[in-house]
Amino acid sequence: MSEYSKWLGRNEVKSDTISKAAVTRFQATLDTSPVEGVPQGFHWCLCLPDIATDDLGLDGHPPKGGFLPPIDLPRRMWAASVVSFLSPIEMDAKIERSSTVTNITEKSGKSGDLVFVDVEHVTRSNTIEAIREQQTIVYREATTTRAPLPPCSPETGDPIDLSEWDWTRTLMPKTTMLFRYSAMTFNSHRIHYDLPYARDEELYPGLVVHGPLMATLLLDHCARQFGRDALSQFSYKGVSPAFADQPLHLVGRGDKELELCVIGADNRTVVKASAVRSTD
Repeated sequence: MSEYSKWLGRNEVKSDTISKAAVTRFQATLDTSPVEGVPQGFHWCLCLPDIATDDLGLDGHPPKGGFLPPIDLPRRMWAASVVSFLSPIEMDAKIERSSTVTNITEKSGKSGDLVFVDVEHVTRSNTIEAIREQQTIVYREATTTRAPLPPCSPETGDPIDLSEWDWTRTLMPKTTMLFRYSAMTFNSHRIHYDLPYARDEELYPGLVVHGPLMATLLLDHCARQFGRDALSQFSYKGVSPAFADQPLHLVGRGDKELELCVIGADNRTVVKASAVRSTD
């Protein structure tokens, strides 16, 4: 039996409220025009951790051994999510989110030991179940090799061809966008805003773009194409890191069942995603 098995079934409940001002700031972070209602993806800005600053770890994460198990591996990241949008979240709604640790899996890979922790989040808006999400968090060993910053355009091979995608958008996630999203989600992981730490401690070549920020940008990409609350399901998986001040291509295709992707300027797949449009 895993030493972390006693964390299975662990539950926590958090409450929050939604304000129009917070939604407006969220839309400003994404460079979208303000619209009525609460955009899909805003739920990642709700029911946030409230650990005191003095209690944060060296990397900026909350201390191990609270709600999440004390995995003895130094790197932690939000690897994937599967989200069901069941009902729109209303402005000024009272929010309650119940989170439960549902699975813990230990593996060994090319990069060393890995531990995957699955957490189910159920978000209710004014007591109505609005969002159900299965989140996967991965813990892994520290790297000993610094990766080079990817080139902003392919140095060899064919140029990026986006013609096979139905709709595309190219943007540059600047350091200010990363800072604002960290603030919106109360995410103090230093790889997103502290360049010396990201570069010297975790050996990244630059500031790392948040996985959920790229997922949120894909949700916004769908909203620009199909309108507000267009999706009933959405899932994403981080494939490789993206870095601030480098172009990203948001792409999608399909009508009812959608294939989505974030592609780096060097033709590298950064995020794979899929979605199902609502029939309403």
